[in-house]
Amino acid sequence: MLFAIHYAGYAQNDTLRLNNGDVIVGDLKGMDRGVLTIEPSYSDSDFKITWEDIKEMEAFQRYLITLSDGSRINGTFRSAGEGKVFIDNEDGEDVTVDQIDVVNIKSVDHGFLSRLSANIDFGLSLTKANNQKQLNGNLRLGYLEDRWSADMYYNTLITTQDGVSNIQRNDGGLGYRYFLPADWNLGVDLVFLSNTEQSLELRTTGKIGVGNFIKRTNSLYWNVFGGVAYTGESFSPVFDPGDGTTTTAPNRKSMEGFLGTEVNLYDIGDLNLLTTVIIYPTLISDDLVEPGRVRTDFRFDAKYDDIFIEDFYVRAGFTLNYDNRPAEAGKEFDYIFTTGFGWEW
Repeated sequence: MLFAIHYAGYAQNDTLRLNNGDVIVGDLKGMDRGVLTIEPSYSDSDFKITWEDIKEMEAFQRYLITLSDGSRINGTFRSAGEGKVFIDNEDGEDVTVDQIDVVNIKSVDHGFLSRLSANIDFGLSLTKANNQKQLNGNLRLGYLEDRWSADMYYNTLITTQDGVSNIQRNDGGLGYRYFLPADWNLGVDLVFLSNTEQSLELRTTGKIGVGNFIKRTNSLYWNVFGGVAYTGESFSPVFDPGDGTTTTAPNRKSMEGFLGTEVNLYDIGDLNLLTTVIIYPTLISDDLVEPGRVRTDFRFDAKYDDIFIEDFYVRAGFTLNYDNRPAEAGKEFDYIFTTGFGWEW
């Protein structure tokens, strides 16, 4: 009887059989961006295995499984012949799909922590000349439910230097996505930006729109989105050394459209490349916004995972903001380049 109990407990472990014949038994945590993570029963360290290197699999936990066509299924899964995966759908009809069409697997139960994700990183540079110091930090939190997700982020950059004014840039946001069939989604976002380079004390943008994943595989995803936005702006005082006066641009309010795209490449070993471009043409504005105003936000991030310790990474990022009708003449562009060392969960 003891032997039977032991065998039954062992049999409920998730099992992988690799193309090279190796077998791994343990706790299958999930698969993302073409890499599956499992904690073997004989080790406290996670193993990461390329999805295409797995020949057979059987998992007994509850998972949220995403397919390349945008379908999202709750249940367990196992191999069903070469290159096929059978999904035991707890919410409806069971399905059998090609293994290559499974693009994300997340182990979830009914608890809060199993659906939460987070990453944080910091960077610091010191220069003796002019006693220059620069600190940058990035924080992101995400929460995933079966039919919706929410996230928040905050980025900051502070630069001090003898003889000149401090430079500060802060941006953050809150986002909500409701998933629709065929990889469509509805989105609502609230975005904030403060930027001394463009004399921008605070820009607040509320957005509502729709998006679609044009392509999503185990090597990349390509998302396009668009909608309408309402933007309010306040500006910092500007000192004119020519006449010694200080002026402050009046507040602005405008209705904008937005159109954007996001491409993420992650089938490059441990390297992850993310590019986002969003264009905001002004549709309706108060008298203070000149006709033909267009804003553009561009972001590029390169992240290298598991450099020394599991779940730690290094990141380099470039951000550019363009406004063809800025509050202060000659300040159409602002850009920053940052590096950091961080941790994700």
